[in-house]
Amino acid sequence: MRINVMIAEDERLAREELAYLLQQEEEVILCPSAENGEQLLSFYQDYHPDVIFLDIHMPGLTGIEVAETLRTEQKNGGPLIVFTTAYDSYGVQAFDLQATDYLLKPFDHDRFQVAMKRIRAALHPKEVVKPKVDKIVLTVDEKMVVIDPKQIGFAVREGRVLKIHTLKNDIMETRMNLNELEDKLIGYPFYRPHRSYLVNIDAIKEISPWFNGAYNLVIKDTNKSEIPLSRTAAKGLFDVLQR
Repeated sequence: MRINVMIAEDERLAREELAYLLQQEEEVILCPSAENGEQLLSFYQDYHPDVIFLDIHMPGLTGIEVAETLRTEQKNGGPLIVFTTAYDSYGVQAFDLQATDYLLKPFDHDRFQVAMKRIRAALHPKEVVKPKVDKIVLTVDEKMVVIDPKQIGFAVREGRVLKIHTLKNDIMETRMNLNELEDKLIGYPFYRPHRSYLVNIDAIKEISPWFNGAYNLVIKDTNKSEIPLSRTAAKGLFDVLQR
């Protein structure tokens, strides 16, 4: 299926680089590019793209402000947002705004491919082919460990270490980051309830209110572990659970 994509980027070279990468993708249709936030909002009304690659730093309206403006559209099935920036300090804001991904400049081809995989999975989840062998391989203590994703309860980032908790309460530590683990688990029912956590949706036992619109998820492991569900991530999870 076709994916209509719009670029919002005030730097010509970055705009051209991103357009070149997108032109190599099958079934991607490029809409006219915007050079600032106001122009993007105007173009959006004319073209209604499926995905917007949105620069955070633009003159006038910033990418963050544009994303906040488009929130109503997103609630009605509007565009996926992929933030682009030369700075790595906006990950939390990108997560809070339910961005599909976050790309750093200069663009890395392999990292761009990861973003496209996430875009396709979000737009056409039924077309994401689940691996024939229901196992993934993790590097733990310089060893290759084979694990069934259904046995994972959740994963949490603690400093530079990622701890993967199984439903039997075994804990595996790996140096990969949450994004890398999430990429390995595309096609399986995992969700980011908080910027530091990844949870197996099938392992959720209860959702209990906590504070100021946030929640706690109770996991079906032997310890009945509780992990946070942020206020901004809650709606997305509830939407998934009600499909």
